[in-house]
Amino acid sequence: MNLRIHRQDIPAGLVVFLVALPLCLGIAQASGLPPFAGLLTGVIGGVLVTTLSPSRFAVSGPAAGLVTIVVAAIETLGSFSAFLLALILAGVLQFILGVVRAGRFITLVPSSVIKGMLAAIGILLIMQQIPVALGATGDGGLSGLFNSETHFSTSAIVIAAGGLGILWLWSTPMIKRVKALSWLPGPLVAVLFGSLGAVFGERMQPEFFSNLPRISLPKFDSLSALTAGLERPDWQAWRNPSVYVVAITLALVASLETLLSQEALKKLRPQYPAPSPDKEIRAQGIGNLVAGFCGGMPITAVIVRSSVNVSAGAQTKASILLHGVLLLICGLWFSDLLNAIPLASLAAVLLYTGYKLATVRLFIEQGRMGAHQFVPFITTIVGIVAFGMLAGIGLGIATQIIYSIYKSHRNALQLTRHDDHYVLRIKQNLTFMHNPKLQKLLAAIPENSVVVVDNNNGEYFDPDVKAVFEDFGEDASKRGISLQQWPVAAK
Repeated sequence: MNLRIHRQDIPAGLVVFLVALPLCLGIAQASGLPPFAGLLTGVIGGVLVTTLSPSRFAVSGPAAGLVTIVVAAIETLGSFSAFLLALILAGVLQFILGVVRAGRFITLVPSSVIKGMLAAIGILLIMQQIPVALGATGDGGLSGLFNSETHFSTSAIVIAAGGLGILWLWSTPMIKRVKALSWLPGPLVAVLFGSLGAVFGERMQPEFFSNLPRISLPKFDSLSALTAGLERPDWQAWRNPSVYVVAITLALVASLETLLSQEALKKLRPQYPAPSPDKEIRAQGIGNLVAGFCGGMPITAVIVRSSVNVSAGAQTKASILLHGVLLLICGLWFSDLLNAIPLASLAAVLLYTGYKLATVRLFIEQGRMGAHQFVPFITTIVGIVAFGMLAGIGLGIATQIIYSIYKSHRNALQLTRHDDHYVLRIKQNLTFMHNPKLQKLLAAIPENSVVVVDNNNGEYFDPDVKAVFEDFGEDASKRGISLQQWPVAAK
């Protein structure tokens, strides 16, 4: 690995680490699990899964999209240890899915849905991070900002605004032309700015910076102390049928989110040749198997951290491996140092990442492609924001299917007139769903006409379609209509 790649991968790994750390801890807390369970999952995803993964840029770890599934599963199974057994089984099932090459079916997901998923994640990021950037108190989220009891931190707003300003400045040609500055990625500079501002600001203006929210990482004296609170799988839970239901659910949802993240990542940073989805599923399966044994959480490839990795200029897997190693090292020995980082600085990085995922330009481009692309795109966004990842993706795919069927139905038949000759062009196979339009076109043909059927593209007709042609053929002679190249034989 040459110096140029080191120069880009090392800062990128630092940025991904700084973004992944609070996410790992926050997802664990939201799932009702010990903070180190999230940190451990990030380490397994960052080191083990990355080593086995065919992708150079995909970052794996705990995913916010699985929080609701984890919470519901633990409640159903009665304990986290029983959930760990389900996670082990899910990892085995994922590996089997990769062996039977189930990953190829991801190509069935329309591009409009993938782009909609990207934009929705960006919007969710912005919605989640605005309260953090404002230093808002309480857990009301974005809606809580309008609560009269909510208080804001001026210092957090200053730190976040400064970070966003740096990120914008680092995207301008002025900075890109200066090699000494372009050597460092904007997100890393924004985090350093916030950390230094908080440290020196607290000394100079303690009252102003006293209420600035920061990373809160538990302190461990040794590896044994760190792992002491972790649970182990409950092997006796195999008798509970719900364990297998949870395992199947985890395997399918984690695989789908991983593969969709991989497809979305292709839009951000193409790789040649493209990473094998089957190898990726196998890598994720091994990661979840190990996570279940060690007391971790479900692992998926996550587009948020992956997009941060790409945006920071990563060139190889080294950036992801570095982030995984740093998660472990800092969890053991550098918690005090990391606790100096303001959450507002990380919020600025995530806000900027969210904007890049959901730019106005993306909406304009999708709109210019027509309703058949724009409507499923918007439906996916609204569905994910309102109902969750899987429901939104399902709504987007369903909408795309409906539009495709509508377009196919609309263009399947065409009737043109040349004097008293009518040409009925059949452009594809016909099913019972084409009967209303077929009957409408045939009814428009007047008496004493010549009907020519152009049937070069239709190789299959449903029995119901044949019945319509047969009925028209029987009445044609009575109406003085001459049939040429009629697709069905007369009775």
